[in-house]
Amino acid sequence: RGCLPVLNRIGHSIPPMLFSQRLKMLPQKRLSVLVCAFLMAVMFVALSSMFILSGGQPRWWMPAVFLICYVLFFAATGINNLSLGTLQGKLIHATRRGRLLLTANVIGAVTAIVAVLLLMPHWLHDDVARFDRIFGFTALCFALSAMSMLLIAEPTDNVQEKRHNARRLLRSAWETFHRDRNFRRLALVAMAFATSLSLFPHYQALARSDRLGLPMDNLMLWVIVQNIGTAGFSLLMGPLADRFGNRLVLRIVLLGIAAMPPVAIGLSYAGDWGQWLYPVVFLFIGLTPVGFKTISNFTLELSATDDHPRYLSTLGLCFALPLLASPLLGWVVEATSFEAVFFPISGTILLGWLLTFRLDEPRQDYID
Repeated sequence: RGCLPVLNRIGHSIPPMLFSQRLKMLPQKRLSVLVCAFLMAVMFVALSSMFILSGGQPRWWMPAVFLICYVLFFAATGINNLSLGTLQGKLIHATRRGRLLLTANVIGAVTAIVAVLLLMPHWLHDDVARFDRIFGFTALCFALSAMSMLLIAEPTDNVQEKRHNARRLLRSAWETFHRDRNFRRLALVAMAFATSLSLFPHYQALARSDRLGLPMDNLMLWVIVQNIGTAGFSLLMGPLADRFGNRLVLRIVLLGIAAMPPVAIGLSYAGDWGQWLYPVVFLFIGLTPVGFKTISNFTLELSATDDHPRYLSTLGLCFALPLLASPLLGWVVEATSFEAVFFPISGTILLGWLLTFRLDEPRQDYID
């Protein structure tokens, strides 16, 4: 459980960094999004097939197949996010990106909630989970996402420069971090924010622990509540970002995410009330996609259009670094308690929130 966030963020960081220059020179960025989304669909087809071939029974080879698909999926996801962010920076004006965040997150969340309500009761029960169907449906959604890129009208770029090797690309990422003071501060905020991701597997573990004893079928409720949170917070944060800039939104998001760990611990000791109110934790987890997009949008405003792939890939590396400690944190949870990890991470996120007061708002003149 503790290794999954590490593999996740490695996929989100190293492959995008290696691909960043190639993306910069790619005439049509939408093609990269299309290919990556299609590869993400392929990985879920493989996972669905794994459960079909196993007949629903555990097999010795399944963990290895799962981890391979997991790593490849998040490598494709990392390049997809880099490509989509670069495409957004190319096509969408800075003062309209909050509206895009609002629209995308609300439509996505409502669609996810409807899918959960209609489909998950047939696929997820206390004694059995039809992961073949869950993963197969997810593959279909990624395939539809890939095809939607054919509807995008994108001007063709013509960028030519000498290809760099991996060592030079890594040095370029360091130079980006070192030379741009405002981006460096934002990167430190991103690292503090990223520590919250290492807790995601442990929120469910805490819910199913002896303290609360919640069954697996609560997963449906948690998915619904998390998507409600993403949609609701996007309705508030999108207009705020367009009107007042991303810095204000980032401060609000960090405070909400910092509150999650102590709230979860408190509810775990609240007996029946804790069981009833625990979905509130997942409501605030809905802030996480908003936080990712806000930091990405902030990065786009700090850099020139041609530099967007380099800045975004460097940001991906900064997101990944704190999660290298996830296996250690997982061991600490197992060896001691949830509190030994939850409270320090909450404090780290609060430090990131304090650092936002040293960030320069790129749209300060516009806001004033």
